[in-house]
Amino acid sequence: MKTTPLRKSAKMEGCTMNVEGVCNYDDETVVLAHFRWLGDCGGSFKPTDIQAAYACSECNRWTDSPTPEETADRAQYEADRNFYALRAMVRTWLRMIAKGLIVVKGMAA
Repeated sequence: MKTTPLRKSAKMEGCTMNVEGVCNYDDETVVLAHFRWLGDCGGSFKPTDIQAAYACSECNRWTDSPTPEETADRAQYEADRNFYALRAMVRTWLRMIAKGLIVVKGMAA
């Protein structure tokens, strides 16, 4: 797997997903978690690093491999997953902008 500056930036970051009842709040386990279900990334290809967020090991597991109990109400799980993922992406983008990893033209410093 190719390591990019955005992927490296997850090291020791706080989890931005913070899924209620799931998050372990352990900065040492945070990775840049990619959200395949939010767009067209096709087959075994990972989405772009922009379609991702800083997630602890448990929040990442919850998005990729939820337990049967977590998906008992599939519609609710998918609604929750979309909420947490989208909120986490914005939180992550804001951190990346603050670090200078993402530059937004016209955005005040």
